[in-house]
Amino acid sequence: MTVRLSLETLAELPETVARPSYERSDLKPGILHIGVGNFHRAHQQVYLDRLFSTGRDHDWALVGAGLMPFDTKVKSALAAQDYLATVVAQEAGSSTARVTGPMTEFVEPGDPQKIVDRLADPAIRIVSLTVTEGGYFVDPSTGEFDPSNPKIQADAADPDHPQTVFGVILKALKGRRERGETPFTVMSCDNLPHNGKVARDAVMGLARQADPDLATWVGETVAFPNGMVDRITPATGDRERRIVAEDFGIADEWPVFCEDYIQWVLEDKFTAGRPALEEVGVQFVPDVSPYETMKIRILNGGHAIIAYPSGLMDIEFAHEAMETDLVARFLEKVEREEIIPIVPPVPDTSLDDYFALIKTRFANPKIADTIRRLCLDGSNRQPKFIIPSIRDNIAKGRDVEGLALESALWCRYCFGVSDSGREIEPNDPNWDRLTERAKAAREDPSAWLAMADIYGPLKDEPRFAEPFARWLKMLHEEGAEAVLKTYLGD
Repeated sequence: MTVRLSLETLAELPETVARPSYERSDLKPGILHIGVGNFHRAHQQVYLDRLFSTGRDHDWALVGAGLMPFDTKVKSALAAQDYLATVVAQEAGSSTARVTGPMTEFVEPGDPQKIVDRLADPAIRIVSLTVTEGGYFVDPSTGEFDPSNPKIQADAADPDHPQTVFGVILKALKGRRERGETPFTVMSCDNLPHNGKVARDAVMGLARQADPDLATWVGETVAFPNGMVDRITPATGDRERRIVAEDFGIADEWPVFCEDYIQWVLEDKFTAGRPALEEVGVQFVPDVSPYETMKIRILNGGHAIIAYPSGLMDIEFAHEAMETDLVARFLEKVEREEIIPIVPPVPDTSLDDYFALIKTRFANPKIADTIRRLCLDGSNRQPKFIIPSIRDNIAKGRDVEGLALESALWCRYCFGVSDSGREIEPNDPNWDRLTERAKAAREDPSAWLAMADIYGPLKDEPRFAEPFARWLKMLHEEGAEAVLKTYLGD
């Protein structure tokens, strides 16, 4: 027997399922979050649920919001269960379920003005974001905000009718300024290097075009803290809904599955206060940069290293990739020789221990993180997770054989067919462009590296371009398995 998740049925849940120890009626909104996806519910919402369960800071509850068509489905699913979520944390030998409830409402999607209106409430003191790595209008070739993006140009020309997240934020901040109210903090929770700066550049870049005086005020008064977020959180499907029903007796339309590990490192820079998240494990530090670099290079870069050979070899899950000797050794060699040696020191952290933890996390069979998810959106992820390591190695006179092979594997994956002949379905917002380039690169590898928005001047760097071309040719002729054996010296 399963219990349909709602506030009314919380007491009927099995005793093995943890649930909020606070009353929903005691919560008052203090944060509006844009982009209510799985990661947000497995991360920020979990921390807030823990904090509210201590009996404090109940005036920092969440209001959900979104601007994408998918957000209508999100709102409908969550509203039907009173915005509660079943979060299943999994280790190799155990699984625990907890119902979390820090979200109290969801702004009706489809109308940006409704978010602006909700942000007129001075009780909302933080706007947090998970809008994906590609949602910040960054030019991948420079790593800087792109003011020429058509959507940004449209919001700059008509700031009273914004369509982008940053147009909405700017209009809401303008209203705060006109009313003489304290502005809210803008807190990115996306997996980006210097995510606070990236969010600030987007808001400020739009403001400079639309209203230079407002831009000055935003620059002087609004906080954009940098943060490093970490928790492996796969997508939800029928498998996850079935497990929640069969193992925990809960009928949840959108449960969240994640690893047991969780981390959030955050700068203590807030315009109008913040919840006491340090009480539940959030690390507040003066500079997040070392933690960001460590995580993005070793973990996210590591995901890319195992993803593309696995995609070509028809491996379905990350833990299966780690069980595949060639893939696991490929990860070990590239990390040890080309990534970890150029990661700057991190306070009170052993990079070797961190990498050992990463391998354990990747190998967790309970997570069932798909290789397809790890391969997703390479055009936005490669410039952030892989290219910086290539550049740093070259600047130090170091070889990049392994990272060049990773880039060749990505190119070969975007060719659209695995080594067995299985079609690879579109898996990137720029899939058509990538596929066209990948097919051209079979005869002319420079056609792939000519994507300046991704590779920049690396296309003219022989220490990268030459091994890339060699590996790509071999991948087409011999396949990923044979190439990995060659790289590993088998």
